[in-house]
Amino acid sequence: MATPVPAPAPTGPPITVVGIGADGWPGLADTSRAALRQAQVVIGGPRQLDLLPAEVTAERVRWPSPLRPAVAGVLAAHEGLRICVLASGDPMFFGIGRTLVETVGAERLLVLPHPSSVSYACARLGWPLDATEVVSLVGRPPDSLTRALHPGRRLLVLSADAHTPAAVAALLTARGFGASRLRVLEQLGGPAERRLEGTADGWPHPAGDPLNLIAVECAGGRRGSVVPGLPDDSYESDGQLTKRHVRAATLAVLAPAPGELLWDVGGGSGSIAVEWLRAHRDCRAVSIERDPVRAGRITRNAAALGVPGLRVVTGPAPAALAGLPAPDAVFIGGGLTVPGLLETCWAALAPGGRLVANTVTLESEALLTQWYRRWGGELLRLAVAHAVPVGGFTGWRQAMPVTQWSAVKPPADRSTSRPGEHS
Repeated sequence: MATPVPAPAPTGPPITVVGIGADGWPGLADTSRAALRQAQVVIGGPRQLDLLPAEVTAERVRWPSPLRPAVAGVLAAHEGLRICVLASGDPMFFGIGRTLVETVGAERLLVLPHPSSVSYACARLGWPLDATEVVSLVGRPPDSLTRALHPGRRLLVLSADAHTPAAVAALLTARGFGASRLRVLEQLGGPAERRLEGTADGWPHPAGDPLNLIAVECAGGRRGSVVPGLPDDSYESDGQLTKRHVRAATLAVLAPAPGELLWDVGGGSGSIAVEWLRAHRDCRAVSIERDPVRAGRITRNAAALGVPGLRVVTGPAPAALAGLPAPDAVFIGGGLTVPGLLETCWAALAPGGRLVANTVTLESEALLTQWYRRWGGELLRLAVAHAVPVGGFTGWRQAMPVTQWSAVKPPADRSTSRPGEHS
């Protein structure tokens, strides 16, 4: 499991984070107005700073771009002063609040939230907030939306800019969801609030206000699944693909959990890494593939299935593993007999990490048997047969059986031999 970075010890006066909506100063609570009046420095984006009246006399500082790496320096430059940071809506909901917590620690912040754009949207649409999925495309490619597309599903999409609605409409159409109803809600809660409507496949509106949110009612499209084992034809492949039923069994043993990192060694078509990432939006994965053509295919599969954040490393393992962040789990789908590969992957795991390896060859099976004798775990054979026509009848066609070894790395002080075994 990824270890959270400890928050810094609080130093200096509190930093007040004020959420502000499209209604600006009139929409702020008295507590938020008082904090801004008393501030010596107000930091925010240009649009947010322009919402403040002249009675706020503090120095106004604009965030530079890119924002995240600049936060610590901007705050340090005004250390010792009464600082207010402006945020859109609720600072802790896809806002700057998270970055501030990671930078200075929660104990130093006083957060004064405003209703988020999502709260406003649900109120306008009559959608229950707890039953509505939210996808942010701020700083993320439109392909990130694909994972959330299911017939009949309601989504709220946080836009990056005025061009996001058209990009979403194009993506929905390309993914077979062109009949989906879209409603673009601009300037929610402000005097210039506006709604635009249409369907994805005939989206008629030019780019409008950059402050917008998109409500999507998914219609059409191919029914997907939220559990591992997508149909094989979901993937672009040259045949190097962990097949559906074996893939589902493999993901079950890998056991993805939020925040964890997978190494998918010998990525092939990338199916194991892709479905690891689809298990939870906070899962992370690196796919290592020596063949550049296959590496490009992995990237395309990840985008098409809604996880464009998959990192693809092109190069032979184990050399290509050098410098990668330590994994919580490793899957080896090819190259088991390459000298040092198993050893490198096992050494990279912390105690409690999982390693799963699949093979169809006798040579690799012999190697996995040795590792099973040394480290224990589970050694099994997966055999799948499909019913096929045999003349006028039906018979079974057996796929190549897959040998799978899985193990959890024990504590470092445990003996390398299992009880009852001899060297």
